[in-house]
Amino acid sequence: MRIGATRALRVSKHKNTAAGSIGTMLEMYDFAVYGFLAPILGPLFFPSDDRLASLLSAFAVFAVGYLARPLGAALFGHIGDRYGRKTSMAISISLMGIATLALAVLPTHAAIGTSAAALLVLCRTLQGLSVGGEFTGSMVFLAEHAAITRRGAMTSISQASSIGGFLFGSGLCTLISWLAGEEGMSSWGWRLPFLVGAVIALVGLLIRRYVDEPALPEKRVALPLAVVLRDHWRTLVRMICLVMMGGVGFYLLFVYAAAYFREYMHFSTARALEINTIGLFVIFVLTIPVAILSDHIGRKPVLYAVAIATIGLGLPLWHMLHSSSLAAILSAQIGFAIISAATFAVVPATIVEMMPAHIRCTGASVGYNVCLGLFGGTTPFVATYLVAKTGDAATPAYYLMALALIMLAALYRLPETAGKPMD
Repeated sequence: MRIGATRALRVSKHKNTAAGSIGTMLEMYDFAVYGFLAPILGPLFFPSDDRLASLLSAFAVFAVGYLARPLGAALFGHIGDRYGRKTSMAISISLMGIATLALAVLPTHAAIGTSAAALLVLCRTLQGLSVGGEFTGSMVFLAEHAAITRRGAMTSISQASSIGGFLFGSGLCTLISWLAGEEGMSSWGWRLPFLVGAVIALVGLLIRRYVDEPALPEKRVALPLAVVLRDHWRTLVRMICLVMMGGVGFYLLFVYAAAYFREYMHFSTARALEINTIGLFVIFVLTIPVAILSDHIGRKPVLYAVAIATIGLGLPLWHMLHSSSLAAILSAQIGFAIISAATFAVVPATIVEMMPAHIRCTGASVGYNVCLGLFGGTTPFVATYLVAKTGDAATPAYYLMALALIMLAALYRLPETAGKPMD
């Protein structure tokens, strides 16, 4: 009986882990797919004599998803706190799957005219709403299922699966484009990655139907968002200050810097993608080991080290990214990736542990997604603007270092939560 019970418990833990991580993998998979396919989607949905205008329109639709994320955070945070984590996660992944399937079968401008662009915006909005609650919802779910001594490691699985989804999406799009060719990719190949995303969502929904629902908090409120804004706004501000350096750093590394490599350093797309992939792989490999470390020594020591490393190494590493030596560029990318991995490893558990159970989904979701929308999503624009205004290519590094100082201030007097009950 004891062996059978132990085996059942192990199977249950594996199901819970899979259920909590598959949605976050789909989130980043979708990010990679849409970003990779934007040059193809632009002319199909926003035809123009100016190819750059078509591409900018496709990326503008991508940004719409980010604008919808805070709304999704409030919506699914409310559902999670009022009706259960499992319910929230099931609805969010269903919505994501429906929107992704709709993208796969969406008529283009050639078939239905400008209505195609409107439908594309609608699909991206629905995906943004879903993602707004998905990532932080899975973090809460994993944390509440984890043993106290392994909460950091379990929660970081959501972050690692996000990076894994990004790698899978990029790899799949590359494979399909290689097999279909340029003409095939424009006519039908672009639909396949979205179909795969819909299948992933279906599998995730099936897994989530059979997972264990954490016990609902004894104390529940009618409007969790109102309670967060009224009684926990200081915690919310502290959370945003802790998260924004990691969000800005990621977009500097994998969006702005990648574009810089192509446009100003004249790297090929393949070379820029290769550099990005190496950095992402480093983050993927290191995230869970660093989270395990935080379970042993605490969240704050790791985050202090991250902030101090960014202040001390941010400028030298940024200068190395602009070197003419590929080895120096790779070394700098790996250096930044190590810092990012440490941030991504510890932040999920930290923000989940900052909020009480009855508003945990709402508080973590709103704090994370408001930060990502205001600071992460605007990073490429802000970095480009700062460089243009100052004429100094190192200005983004100063921006990142300033956010590291804010992170240090947010860590001051933050209670250490590793190894302690969340309530």
